[in-house]
Amino acid sequence: MTIFSKIINGEIPCHKVYEDTHVLAFLDVGPLSSGHTLVIPKEAKAHLHELSDEGAAALGRVLPRICRAVMKATGATSYNVLQNNGSDAHQVVMHVHFHIIPKIEGEGLGIIWKAGKLDSERGASLAERVRAALG
Repeated sequence: MTIFSKIINGEIPCHKVYEDTHVLAFLDVGPLSSGHTLVIPKEAKAHLHELSDEGAAALGRVLPRICRAVMKATGATSYNVLQNNGSDAHQVVMHVHFHIIPKIEGEGLGIIWKAGKLDSERGASLAERVRAALG
């Protein structure tokens, strides 16, 4: 059981901003900026690819709505939506969650993006493998 399961079950309080049958959203207690919000499925899965189609669709339906509300409430005009899968990808709580992180006056998420280059032959081969895996 994760801290998010305890929040869903009401064992740990939160500053709730949204809730429905499948999703809970609340303010992050360690925010990177004012309005930093976590959006979680009530389905207890560690990784995005493990979610049911119903759970994933529920998240997809409400994420834009919550983003609009956070922007309106904070006055932010830019924001990041971040979702990590696995400890190597910096996931700390092993329950699917999305961060909505407003960019306000220098606050928010900082990213160093070390872009590589996609070779045409390797790209074609990889795209074919992904298509095959989708099946």
